[in-house]
Amino acid sequence: MTKKILIVDDEPHIAQLIEQSLEDLEDEGVELFTASNGEEALALIESESPQLVYLDVMMPRMNGFDVCRTVKKEWQKADIFIVMLTAKGQEVDRKKGEEVGADLYITKPFDPDVLYDNALKVLGLE
Repeated sequence: MTKKILIVDDEPHIAQLIEQSLEDLEDEGVELFTASNGEEALALIESESPQLVYLDVMMPRMNGFDVCRTVKKEWQKADIFIVMLTAKGQEVDRKKGEEVGADLYITKPFDPDVLYDNALKVLGLE
């Protein structure tokens, strides 16, 4: 089975930075997908079933909290590991991330090595 990662961010330069942080995984057969809003993210999650999603919180059309809630609570997809990536680092935001089912909450600016190491662990490639 092909391992897949979905990167969701409405800021093209942030999405590109995340993609560059993870591109070495493509040598391991990992497929990278990107979405620029929550609706696009849900469509890709439904069609591609990624094992890992790096999800921005503040996006147009549908925010990351709503995407995470849909995937984890409504669709009951516990096997999809969701990492919330956000500039919103307050405790209230972290709690909201936990409430909607996020597996991990990382604040921006982030360390690209942390994203890469996390992907290795989640995908079982360590």
